[in-house]
Amino acid sequence: MKSKSLLTILALLGLFFSPESMATSLPTTSDLDSLLNSSFDSISTPLKLVIFLTALSFIPFLLIAVTSFTRIIIILSMLRFALGMQQTPPNNVLIALSMFLTFFIMAEPIQKIKEEAYDPYSQNQITTQEALDRGVAPLKRFMASQTDESSIALFIDISGEEAPNSIDEVSLKQLIPAFMISELKTAFKIAFVLFLPFLLIDLVVASSLMSLGMIMVPPMTISLPMKVLMFVLIDGWTLIAGSLITSFQ
Repeated sequence: MKSKSLLTILALLGLFFSPESMATSLPTTSDLDSLLNSSFDSISTPLKLVIFLTALSFIPFLLIAVTSFTRIIIILSMLRFALGMQQTPPNNVLIALSMFLTFFIMAEPIQKIKEEAYDPYSQNQITTQEALDRGVAPLKRFMASQTDESSIALFIDISGEEAPNSIDEVSLKQLIPAFMISELKTAFKIAFVLFLPFLLIDLVVASSLMSLGMIMVPPMTISLPMKVLMFVLIDGWTLIAGSLITSFQ
């Protein structure tokens, strides 16, 4: 009985994976070429849905790559390290604060994307490709305003392409990495400035303990509450949030 069942399963598998069935199920090279050469509007609805669901998985990476999130999260993380607190505020709090500050900073580009791309597309006034082109334009303008020209020139030179006549002609494959490098550079510059007052407190506390002969007392035990007190007295979180927002204007 078991041998008959096994033979039946093998027969069904052989029928399913037969050359005739595989030939009818697999796409040919011409089908793939026609898909790549076709516009987005000519693609079937099920395939559009697959592309849309696949694009959703890249949203977190886009949040990091084309917005102000990178600079904000790095500065807040460096600030926590400068205060001497490894887990306070927690990572979830820093990420949430960074996201809402990012939404506040990106409000103007998002509004332009809605007005120039989403609203006309939802009213069937433009095609999908035109909506994508219009939607990318505000993001490109935002990234270009925050990117060093030297970083853009670096990636244009590496790509071997001709230098564009204007910043609007720079492609995303060149602008996005240049923007991220510029954001990292700016974030580290701001973090260095933030470190200086807290470093001064650490040095003063360490030298004071040495002069008093309190060698066995860890300097962090004294400097940590002093740094927290100073940060609270100057309303540090408000100053940091305001400085981060104005740094993009």
